[in-house]
Amino acid sequence: MRAGTDLSADPLSETLALIDARCVLSRGLVAGGAWAMRFSPPGRLKITAVVRGSCRLTLDGTERTVPLVAGDVVVFNGGNSFVLAGGPAARPVDASAAFAASPGPVADLGQGRDTVFVGGHIDLGPAGDELLVQALPPLIHVRATADEAPVLRWLLDRILQEMTTGRAGSGFASDQLSQLVFVQVLRTYLADSQALPAGWLRALADERIAPALRLMHSDPGHPWQLGELARSAAMSRTAFATRFKAVAGVPPLTYLTDWRMRLARRALREEDTPLSALARSLGYTSESAFSTAFKRAVGVAPKRYRDTARGSGRQ
Repeated sequence: MRAGTDLSADPLSETLALIDARCVLSRGLVAGGAWAMRFSPPGRLKITAVVRGSCRLTLDGTERTVPLVAGDVVVFNGGNSFVLAGGPAARPVDASAAFAASPGPVADLGQGRDTVFVGGHIDLGPAGDELLVQALPPLIHVRATADEAPVLRWLLDRILQEMTTGRAGSGFASDQLSQLVFVQVLRTYLADSQALPAGWLRALADERIAPALRLMHSDPGHPWQLGELARSAAMSRTAFATRFKAVAGVPPLTYLTDWRMRLARRALREEDTPLSALARSLGYTSESAFSTAFKRAVGVAPKRYRDTARGSGRQ
């Protein structure tokens, strides 16, 4: 199984691999004059970036109207409809209809080419909803003045070129560039760790407990004890346990168990690792001990979970 890959030394990389996040920026919009476009609730993570010009974003269900300028990137958690507009006067057109009527990936709206966007969505694996969607606010706004902005501007320019030139391999290139955009957005969001709610995202961003997270992620099968983890963070047991729970929302050993169960669910969905080997790799002394812990955490036995996840229908 992949519980101990090299990526696991970096908790963010390992977590992104676990949730199988795939960012796809596949649509563009060129707008000018008086224009407005309404987007229905996406029902999944959506990302929009301003490559050129400026506009206003209104997020339904909130009182927020956000000015956007070139280089700004916005990620939506998928629960709210929203409007992008060049001004307050235009009546919004439906985004789905406008893109369906466009002969290519880039739609035109209004008069002129004052503002250019690229947009798309972020696909997630089965663990993604629990780990990422529920941890994000309705709107993440990465400003063009952020530290990551120069890299984002370059990536967005390249994506727009790939989308509009139609060169060989443009789809593949756009996908790879889009992945980097998503990582840069998450890095920027995590940089302000004090503003994050308690949970795994804030834990990933906290430098004090990062050494302990790296240990748990790099070797989930080790029988980690609170004292070992506290020493890795150069803290007393009490101080470490208090800070970890305040940041992550759960005690350290509970986090470790949760992480093991997430790795187990991925392995059961995607791999044919025998249950006995899976149990050992995750620190359980027997298949029976692992099965008991898994059923307590997930609600079903590992074998039934594997059968159901693979659609076999076997009991």
